[in-house]
Parts: sequence; C-alpha cells; structure tokens
Amino acid sequence: MIFENALLSPPLNQYIEAIFHFRHFKPDHSIERVVPTGHIYVIFELDGFERHTYDNDTLQPNANYTKVWISGQHRHYISISAHQDSEMFVIQFKPFGAFPFFHFPVQQLTEQVVASTEVLGNELVDLQAALLQPETSAEKFRLAQDWLTQRYDAQKLPPQDLIGLLTQLQQAPVANHYNIIENYPSTQKHLINQFKKYVGLTPKYYHRILRFNEILGKIKKEERLPWAQVAYDCGYSDQSHFIKEFRHFSGFNPQEFLERDLNNEEGNFFPLDREES
Repeated sequence: MIFENALLSPPLNQYIEAIFHFRHFKPDHSIERVVPTGHIYVIFELDGFERHTYDNDTLQPNANYTKVWISGQHRHYISISAHQDSEMFVIQFKPFGAFPFFHFPVQQLTEQVVASTEVLGNELVDLQAALLQPETSAEKFRLAQDWLTQRYDAQKLPPQDLIGLLTQLQQAPVANHYNIIENYPSTQKHLINQFKKYVGLTPKYYHRILRFNEILGKIKKEERLPWAQVAYDCGYSDQSHFIKEFRHFSGFNPQEFLERDLNNEEGNFFPLDREES
C-alpha cells in the first residue's frame, strides 16, 4: 500500500488532524470493525467501489456509500467493507475542528455515516471529481486544502476555553479527566452544550473514548497486561467495568482481542473475516 500524508499550515493545522491518501490497499479481509477515536471524517473513494456498512451483530449490509461520505462521532464500533486494490482520500478533523468548515452543530452527525450531499450539497462531490484528475498526492492535497480554505469561517471558531479543556484532556492522564471537566470555568450545562455543538459528544462520553484509546495503545505496545491494574490506573470502578467498556467500544473482550492477534493491527481498524493462510 502507498500511503501519503499532507503537510498542513495555519489555520488548517489548528482544526485538521490529518489529510491522507492511500492506494493499492490489499486487505486479507472484506469486513472490518472501526472503533471510535473521537474524530469526524470526510471520506472520498477514488477507485469506483461502492462501500457498505453492516449490522454489527448479523454482518448483513445496511447502507451503501459512493463518491463521498461523512462519518460523525460514534459512541461504539461500526462495521464497514474493505476492498482489494482500493484508493481513498480522507480528511480527519480534530475533535473540535469540523464546525468552522461545516457551519452547523456537529451533533447532527453523531452516530451517523451520511452521504455528503445530505449535509453539504454537491460541494464535496465536485471536489471528489476533481481529486480523480491529478496523478500525485501533492496535487490532490492542494485541491482539498483549497476547498477547506474556502469553507473556513473565522466567525465560527470554537471558544478558546473549550479548546484548552480538550487539549488538557488529550494530554493529561485519563485518571485526571474528571477533575479537568469539573474545573471548567463556566457551568457544566454550558460545557455540555459546547461539547455537543463543537465535538458532537458530551464531555464524559468523550473522556470514555479517550480512555479506551489509551488502553488500546497500551495493549498494542505490550501483550501481557495486568487487567486489574489497568482498570485501577484508568479510573474504572473494577476489572469487570473495564472489560465491559472495552467490549462496548471494540466488540471484543481484552483477552479475545489478544487471542485474535488484533493488537498488531494498525490504527483503529480490525478485520472480522480475515482469510486464514
């Protein structure tokens, strides 16, 4: 697989986590589980394949997507299709970063994967058509950044105290998150409303996603972990609470996750029907 990442400059780098382009992806599976990371994505297909989401229990297709779609904040895992020799282009917003470009409360996208035309008309479909033309990733990145710059509205930036709190949550140990949230200078109701508008989740739910991803990172670095100690360090009430949360966000219990060798997978995508050699 060829994977390239854009270099972003201000103001885009303040609100965009990444813009990346990959091609010649050849997975050993056709369905994969995506766990939440706390980000919103715009996803462009550049290969002509129709994508699917699936019912998490039956793995039967429940929706189809072509050209461009937007994946909002998700509270649990989703199941999607993976395709041979695929090519995709992705804009990943920072947790608070989509509002200055979308211009509507991002809570409207929570728990949804939607065709871009449903929320932004034909703008992104036109961009997708333009992205098909250049040969190089650099040219594609320039087109995407031009569109983002045009959409960027400096009158719709998140409040600095909200950005500051989110930055603290991302940098501080998860055991300290509740103190950070409770010390927000305004009321908790105001904070919840701000989170819903700019992030798409409540502060405590966002904390749960960060905590899960921190544990996921630990598991990927070290296979043998004392689950009771992990539960204690990350602020779970007990080991059973930790296991329940891990299953909620990933669909696996931690031991099953290791037994399926999923700790060696990249990112937040995990194969469900890997071909056995």
